[in-house]
Amino acid sequence: MIRVLIADDEPMIRAGVRAVLATAPDIDVVAEAADGHDAVELVHRHRPAVAVLDIRMPGTNGIEAAAEIRRTVPETGVVMLTTFGEDDYILQALGGGAAGFLIKSGEPEELIAGVRAVADGAAYLSPKVAARVVAHLSATGAGALAGRRTAARERVGALTARERDVLAFLGSGLSNGQIARRLHLVEGTVKAHVSSILARLGVDNRAAAAVVAHEAGIVAPTQPPLDR
Repeated sequence: MIRVLIADDEPMIRAGVRAVLATAPDIDVVAEAADGHDAVELVHRHRPAVAVLDIRMPGTNGIEAAAEIRRTVPETGVVMLTTFGEDDYILQALGGGAAGFLIKSGEPEELIAGVRAVADGAAYLSPKVAARVVAHLSATGAGALAGRRTAARERVGALTARERDVLAFLGSGLSNGQIARRLHLVEGTVKAHVSSILARLGVDNRAAAAVVAHEAGIVAPTQPPLDR
């Protein structure tokens, strides 16, 4: 079972997230919090595989909570829930090590897929979030969209052909095991490729690498339901 904590200051949102996750037989919501401070405390108490955090919460917000969770309980992966207009917050959370980013108004299946991906050690950006991050970067003095795409393609061009294949699936939210099965490789080989990809791209985590994959336009299409 994938043990999950939910944190959101709106009870109705928490109830909705819990109801969606309850439809997945392999996911168990073990705790709920109304703010970031309580989320951190409950993560320490319950040690969930995944913490699903709202970005904006009173007191300790989701970004601060995510950073503290990653620092003190690194085995817990963090999925951020966002709404439109929070692109700056998404970039902060990305830099803080959050592994998943989902839009509250997205499809329920995305929430389940994101939790499963992060529990498996993968990064998961919903397509809408990825598109917004790329567009936001291009509109904030970080370079025009065409320029960022060119730069991303140049960075990806430094990878080997196999590393590009791995990055394409990584950008789709697949775990090392799932990538290994897609490419008929040993999981340890995929892990080594991912480490090399992060180093060559100059990024700190899989979520940041996924952004580069989206910028370069090499994300593999999500195929039939991702195997567990």
